[in-house]
Amino acid sequence: MQLRGFKRWIFLGTVAFLALVVAAAWFYREDILRTALDPRQPYQVYDPPPAPDYGSRKAWALMPTNPADNGTLAADVFFVHPTTYDGGKDWNAPIDHAPADEMLTRVMLPNYAGPFVRVGRIFAPRYRQASLYTRLTLRDDARDARRFAYNDVRDAFRVFIDRHNHGRPFIVAGVEQGGELAARLLAEEVAPNPELMKRLVAAYLIDTAVLQPPIPPCASRRQTGCLVAYAAAGENDYQRERDILARSLIWDGGRLEELGGRRPVCVNPLRGGATSEAVAARENLGAANATDMEWGARPAFLQRQVGAQCVGGVLRVTKPRSDAFKPHGSWADRLKAPGFNLFYADIEADAQARVAMMSGSSDPHSSADRSSPDR
Repeated sequence: MQLRGFKRWIFLGTVAFLALVVAAAWFYREDILRTALDPRQPYQVYDPPPAPDYGSRKAWALMPTNPADNGTLAADVFFVHPTTYDGGKDWNAPIDHAPADEMLTRVMLPNYAGPFVRVGRIFAPRYRQASLYTRLTLRDDARDARRFAYNDVRDAFRVFIDRHNHGRPFIVAGVEQGGELAARLLAEEVAPNPELMKRLVAAYLIDTAVLQPPIPPCASRRQTGCLVAYAAAGENDYQRERDILARSLIWDGGRLEELGGRRPVCVNPLRGGATSEAVAARENLGAANATDMEWGARPAFLQRQVGAQCVGGVLRVTKPRSDAFKPHGSWADRLKAPGFNLFYADIEADAQARVAMMSGSSDPHSSADRSSPDR
């Protein structure tokens, strides 16, 4: 009997110890991930992957089948994708890194470039993106990697304008890291150029903190040449909200600087304008989970999923009604842009309305985009 009781105490002690280990791992999960992804070499001695050649289709995740054909859509879209590369030995990802490219094709493009399929011909460059690790630390090496990624995006944009755009109206769009890079692109390439500004339909910087934007925030969906930008957090996710305000970096004269308590721009995608008014879920045109869908396929929209309100520079979003929009995946994946888009149909309608305003068309709807993925 004493032996049986002793074994029981050993069993209970082992269970308690394992529970403590699991709890500690969960609590310190970001620290563990940060340590695992650290390249462990100074950026100054880092040898980056080869530069992409934007004269080759392989350097583009999306571009029209025939870029010389303007097609039936009235505008073009230059889209900068979010983080898909975790990190490890590289500060910046090679453009042919297979797991990162798979996530780009399977998750990010269908959910975030997808809303522009009916809006314009989409050009989405592959670039030597800064790793997920660079978003988990504010050290100078990480900022160097994020600055380095901008050079690729700038070069791709210049090729897009010089060789493919043909003087057409265009949209600049970016998500998370892509939004950060697109913000600098707007400041350095678009805003100083009156000819480009005349043709800029709008810019969409999704899940991106932007301060003192080079173009005005949109006031309504009848405006062009303006900015739709927001960094979103669940309405009760105060940790995420604190992270946005404390850890987001913004461009300031070519430097990445902390917000320092300043409020980023917040344009509510449910209204298409900068307002502090709470917008109810009944105005949500449709959320979508387009992960694993074939490119160009139209997802099924779930309407009235979320309401949203800009509070202190952060877009507070109500809890989605459907389980299809619950966070999932590994710890690393949960720190990237989600594998769904709560404002898919809202962004689509917003962009269509602005293109229609610029082109003078009474019908914002048009036929399917000819942009095709390079596989």
